[in-house]
Amino acid sequence: MASEDIVTVEKVIKDFRPGFGLRKKRVLHGISLGVREGEIFGFVGPNGAGKTTTLKILLGLISASAGRATILGHDVQESGFRRQIGFLPENPYFHEFLTGREFLRFYARLASVPRGRREERIQELLGWVGLSHAGNARLRTYSKGMLQRLGIAQALVHDPKVVFLDEPMSGLDPIGRKDIRDLILRLREDGKTVFMNTHILHDVEMLCDRVAIIVAGKIQWEGRMEEFSHDRELRSDVVLARLSPETATLLEDRFGALLRGHGERVELTVAQKHVEGVLGAALGSGAEVVSVTPRRASLEAIFLSTVGRGSKEGA
Repeated sequence: MASEDIVTVEKVIKDFRPGFGLRKKRVLHGISLGVREGEIFGFVGPNGAGKTTTLKILLGLISASAGRATILGHDVQESGFRRQIGFLPENPYFHEFLTGREFLRFYARLASVPRGRREERIQELLGWVGLSHAGNARLRTYSKGMLQRLGIAQALVHDPKVVFLDEPMSGLDPIGRKDIRDLILRLREDGKTVFMNTHILHDVEMLCDRVAIIVAGKIQWEGRMEEFSHDRELRSDVVLARLSPETATLLEDRFGALLRGHGERVELTVAQKHVEGVLGAALGSGAEVVSVTPRRASLEAIFLSTVGRGSKEGA
């Protein structure tokens, strides 16, 4: 995967004036981030953190008060490069009297897809998002998941290099979410760069190569999950059988193990650096090792910790 940043946000500040005569309110406090070519980038944060404002600045819908944002080396206020950008808004509007094919035909014309290429491209996209059977059906008959898939097809109709998805899983059932996840993964396989603005942490954890967490208008962390976990003490769950009370006390005192009894088996949690010592002491006392399971920091735990820290800093 290339390491070049093709979407950049550099020290961007955004101020809004809530009303006439009122003081400006700062929504973005000099944020910076970079999205690399060919990756799925997750942009997460609580409501009101500044996610949508950042996305609007990147799409050129509003201007930053200070700082700079670029896509494919172009300032986001330019217009010529926008043929390389695809966008699925959080609440797209669908003309329900149109068919899926007519809807894509309208956007193909809007995006200046060559006339001779349009029908072939529309048919290709309908198949790609699994809607070939529904291309001639009115949109009023589509389910929420079908509309989201059609929305992604709309964002891709002109074959852009960078795709922005705003809450693509919003309101979907588990089957619909899986369909959209599969489509997003296929975008990466096809060499697209995907910027995904979402609050569904499980989907971010499954899909994204890197993540940025924004809290109160400030980027609190950006990077890979394993990079963040590096700063935390890793722990493991160990299940033992035939563990004597004396050895259990030893493990608690010497290694700081947290024990939980389950009949003849005992489950304990211990820092990963002490796993070898715990196993040695347990086996030496005649206990049986049933399992050893390293814990991986979940994005939810990271998110909650980061949001709590960021909220205190902003207070």
